[in-house]
Amino acid sequence: MKFMKNHSVQLFKALSDLNRLRILKILQSRPLCVCEITEILQLATSTVSQHLKILKETGFIVEEKDGKWVNYMINPRPEDARVSSILGFLDFWIADEKTIIRDKEKVMNINRHTVCF
Repeated sequence: MKFMKNHSVQLFKALSDLNRLRILKILQSRPLCVCEITEILQLATSTVSQHLKILKETGFIVEEKDGKWVNYMINPRPEDARVSSILGFLDFWIADEKTIIRDKEKVMNINRHTVCF
């Protein structure tokens, strides 16, 4: 992860968007590819890709190639300990939000073999 100037500010900026929070919460359930994330959030692929880029740059997520898919997942070993701390508190702040609950239900039912072309 490359550290940016004012990394603390960048961390909070990354969390300032509801869709990025939604992505973090669904990735806490399991790794997902862009197609699955796009389907769950009902956003354009380019929009999801931009959100993923921001989350990756700030160290919240990592990507891993798996055959024809690139899986995105919560970073298991972030260089910045604040990232782990923030991720640990997401449930306290937003787990009971209706959108987050619906997203989690969608994660359980999504199948990349039917949504990825």
